[in-house]
Amino acid sequence: MKQGDETSARRATVRDVAAQTGLSIATVSRVLNGRANVAPHTRDRVLSAMGSLGRQAPQRRGGRAERATGVFVRCPYVLTDYFGLIVSAVAEALEPHGLEVILNAGVAAQRDRVLPGLTGRRNVAGAVLILPPEPGAELVRLRDRGFPFVVVDPRTPPPRNLAAVSAAHFAGARRLTAHLIELGHRRIGIIGGPRDWLASENRFAGYLSPLADAGVLQAPELTRFVAEPTTELGHRAAAELLDLPDRPTALVAFNDKMAIGALRAAAERGLRVPDDLSVAGFDDIELAEACHPLLTTVRQPLGEMGRMAVNLLLRMLGGHHLEALHVELATELVVRDSTGPARS
Repeated sequence: MKQGDETSARRATVRDVAAQTGLSIATVSRVLNGRANVAPHTRDRVLSAMGSLGRQAPQRRGGRAERATGVFVRCPYVLTDYFGLIVSAVAEALEPHGLEVILNAGVAAQRDRVLPGLTGRRNVAGAVLILPPEPGAELVRLRDRGFPFVVVDPRTPPPRNLAAVSAAHFAGARRLTAHLIELGHRRIGIIGGPRDWLASENRFAGYLSPLADAGVLQAPELTRFVAEPTTELGHRAAAELLDLPDRPTALVAFNDKMAIGALRAAAERGLRVPDDLSVAGFDDIELAEACHPLLTTVRQPLGEMGRMAVNLLLRMLGGHHLEALHVELATELVVRDSTGPARS
């Protein structure tokens, strides 16, 4: 075995990192344990040294290097046609590299505190975290321990030096509202997602931007937010907006499921879509082409998000330096039958 192979086959120790950085063992330990009383430049020195020393390299047992083959995929939500597409893409992208998915999924998994224990699992090489409910500080602690992971569709703004993949929510929402404005709509009802989701915040800003460009100040009564982006809550929010004395001429929903709920609310009130009311969603899941009328929406590259996350993770596992840590993939407006000109 070459000397370089010998070095990469063992995991760097705290003493190795201390010698590399010139810091004390106690300081290095504070960084690895996620302590708050460490200066940012000191933390960066330790993390850089860990990377150059092969902190994530496989351990040796009996003179032979053992390679961890598991990738922990955390998706604490029901694996529907949204999250399921991302998870499937992750699994398919990992398989050619001899890596297996260790899945932690389902709403019940939101109560699991699994991140602190990942660094001690010898069968886990890294992780893909999809819309993680954990606070940013917990993600930073995991990163500071040298554990490689990528966040897909971050719930909150991703911290610096944390790899993340998302869709261009703002740009997609902006293009959708611009489409409605081109059709003559000015009184547009907005059904937003959870207030604490980054995607909801960015889409809401995107919806408002073309209205402002057109000189329209969004009336507060035309906006609703929901706790969970479900069909039922979309129906309820749409019903409230359509029952206003001066109802909107168009509705945009946080996702396609909520838009389906809005279509049902419109039908219950005898409104024809798109003659009396335009309705649009976001995501372009299969439901968008299974409803009547076919739904205008914004297509997210869900599969590509999963594949890009694996690509970033593989580069991290290979010891490569990532220059583009926050990757945003383009969205696409898909115009179908549910949007039309505003009635004069």
